[in-house]
Amino acid sequence: MLDYEKNEPADIIAKERHFYPLLPLRDVVVFPNVVVPLFVGRDKSIRALEHALAHDKHIFLSTQADAKVDDPSPKDIFGFGTLGTVLQLLKLPDGTVKALIEGKERGKIENFMDKQGFFMVEVARCMETPVSSPEVEALVRSINGSFEEYAKFNNKIGKEIVSAVTSIEEPGRLADTIAGHLALRVAHKQEILEAVDLTQRLNKLYEKLSGEVDILRLEHRLRTRVKKQMEKTQKDYYLNEQIRAIQKEMGTKDDFKAELDDLQKKIKRKRLTKEAHQRVKQEFKKLKMMSPMSAEAAVVRNYIDWILDLPWFDKTKSKLEIEEAEAILEEDHYGLEKPKERIVEYLAVQRLTRKIRGPILCLVGPPGVGKTSLAKSVARATDRKFIRLSLGGVRDEAEIRGHRRTYIGAMPGKIIQYLKKARSNNPVFCLDEVDKMSTDFRGDPSAALLEVLDPEQNVAFSDHYLDLDYDLSDVFFITTANNLHNIPVPLQDRMEVIRLPGYTEYEKLNIARYFLVKKQIEQNGLGPEDISFTDKAIQTIIRTYTSEAGVRNLEREISSICRKVAKEVVKKGERGMISVKARSIAKYLGVPKYRYGRTEEKDCVGVTTGLAWTDVGGELLQTEAAIMPGKGNLVLTGKLGEVMQESAQAALSYIRSRARSLNLPDNFYEKVDIHIHVPEGAIPKDGPSAGITIATSIASALTSLPVNRDIAMTGEITLRGRVLPIGGLKEKILAAHRGGVTKVLIPSENKKDVAEIPKKILRKVELDFVEHMDDVLKEALILGEDCHLFDPEEKCEPFSFADIVQREERALASVTAH
Repeated sequence: MLDYEKNEPADIIAKERHFYPLLPLRDVVVFPNVVVPLFVGRDKSIRALEHALAHDKHIFLSTQADAKVDDPSPKDIFGFGTLGTVLQLLKLPDGTVKALIEGKERGKIENFMDKQGFFMVEVARCMETPVSSPEVEALVRSINGSFEEYAKFNNKIGKEIVSAVTSIEEPGRLADTIAGHLALRVAHKQEILEAVDLTQRLNKLYEKLSGEVDILRLEHRLRTRVKKQMEKTQKDYYLNEQIRAIQKEMGTKDDFKAELDDLQKKIKRKRLTKEAHQRVKQEFKKLKMMSPMSAEAAVVRNYIDWILDLPWFDKTKSKLEIEEAEAILEEDHYGLEKPKERIVEYLAVQRLTRKIRGPILCLVGPPGVGKTSLAKSVARATDRKFIRLSLGGVRDEAEIRGHRRTYIGAMPGKIIQYLKKARSNNPVFCLDEVDKMSTDFRGDPSAALLEVLDPEQNVAFSDHYLDLDYDLSDVFFITTANNLHNIPVPLQDRMEVIRLPGYTEYEKLNIARYFLVKKQIEQNGLGPEDISFTDKAIQTIIRTYTSEAGVRNLEREISSICRKVAKEVVKKGERGMISVKARSIAKYLGVPKYRYGRTEEKDCVGVTTGLAWTDVGGELLQTEAAIMPGKGNLVLTGKLGEVMQESAQAALSYIRSRARSLNLPDNFYEKVDIHIHVPEGAIPKDGPSAGITIATSIASALTSLPVNRDIAMTGEITLRGRVLPIGGLKEKILAAHRGGVTKVLIPSENKKDVAEIPKKILRKVELDFVEHMDDVLKEALILGEDCHLFDPEEKCEPFSFADIVQREERALASVTAH
């Protein structure tokens, strides 16, 4: 029991002053009558502990004002602290020390003395005088009650600790013990430690303890409220609700209301179409009525954000200078005259009218010819934003039109998404690989593109997610494709198709010389003084290490050579000019990968040089025919397609109908088998353009007349011997020039296509236009002086029915006479 008659305040009494080693503490305040474990890592602190242990085990504990200071000075340490006794000291493997220290009494630092790497401090002890009064008794009871309530909310304080603490009868010791168990800030604990007067200390402790209890009680009430509001599906929002409940209790501004105010300002500032503005107002009105944490509110908010982020009327100012645009296109690409001309035409018309809608171009050509990079150059030439959407593998219509908002996670289609990304309503929009789309149960994306690429409809493009009309008429759409036949006909009808047939060998040489070599030298860390390529070396790479219409593989091979040269430069440690010549190509790239198509070395019987078109350009196609005893069978090998097999049948029928003109017996086919073979049998071949080539090989084999090796040919044959037009003439003539052919026989109806062939090629390759198969045989077969085929007066007609009857009668008479 406390004696109420004695009411003497405690005071600082310097009975005697002693020097003690100082242990500065970080984020910890040690009170008297409390045992605490401390982990010490600083060298000064460890030396202070060792000094204390070596003498009387007394050490003075004082807290740093700033815990971040690693080497505190006297001004960084609080003047009040606790004099303690080191009970135990344990050195840990990581070099730190664990010390168990018991606080004894308060003390005030009077003087500092730096000794052997740690502070010795002169301490004036604070002798506490017992105080008994009704006020102290009331404070003790209130503190005990508050501490018990505090322990209910704090799971870290067990019942045993509460019982032990509340059983302390000495008020000063009780205050220090409870203060040590409270989760207070260092500054607040330091206030309690510095309160030497017992009544003042109990008041400060009760004030801090009551505040902590109120906060814990409030937290408990908030948790209970939030828990009642939560449902099973809303557990993920627990923390957000807790924050909102705290804000509501503290009276802070509601964030959701602030967001609505900001959104309303954005709606007022944004320029929208009349329909879009009305829709946004309706959705915003609904949003204000909703709970901010409901799923529907998030959907509505996301929808409004999409509408506000789209560039409804935001456009970039286009450059309309024709000369500058032409210069940029020429700088970026060699050749490609037709696409460049069409783009310049568009700019010219737009400059005159300023009302023309964006064109829709479709660039069709083999891989690597520069379709996508040409679209980028168009954007640079017109000073517009460039966006590219790859359609390869797209199967879902929603990729183009978007999903309706009824679906969870719905979003607009790629068209709207990319326009938002571009932040411009008139970009150059490249729809790459438009021929690689496919169809499944989710819809046909190519059908969805019909509206996007139709100038009459895309003024009011409707996305399923937005459900608003969006104007795409100012967008410059450029689509790219490798094969036109994979694009649906209705979609083709909406685009202006420009074919990029592939580069000639001469064009590839120039592209490599002026673009690719410079680019790869720079990318591989070399300079013009380190490496150079001769034209013959580049030509060798083109002919024997690549087989393509574009220049991608050519660039890879040049890059491979540059890497090997870079390795040599690094190994030698010095730089010097390395000239890459044709004879050194094999050293860098190994064995040639492709056989370079050349004509036969001599004139052969039954072997004719044909011309074929492939995805990577033109090719020479040797066609062989052999005659052997048999029963009139026609054997076809070389993996020929149905159309090519039918062409062979038509060629043979023509030869049979012209047997007399070729000085052949009427029944020559009855005793022989004819075998037609096209080499490189692993490669599929098809098409009607080899008709006259097959007919020439058969005629040569039957008449034993050799075919001129310097002549190549292409053309479809009919039963009457007419030569019909073919496609891919430019590529075929280039292949003939590359293979050393000096003369090419082509159908007369292909005269119109000659304009596409470079004049440089036409000066080296003679084109002979033929209308009938007889003309082909006269040019291709090497006739002797006494050999006369095809009487000029003879009509170029097949056998009549009367001729066949007469032939059969003569054959029957011969058998009867025998």
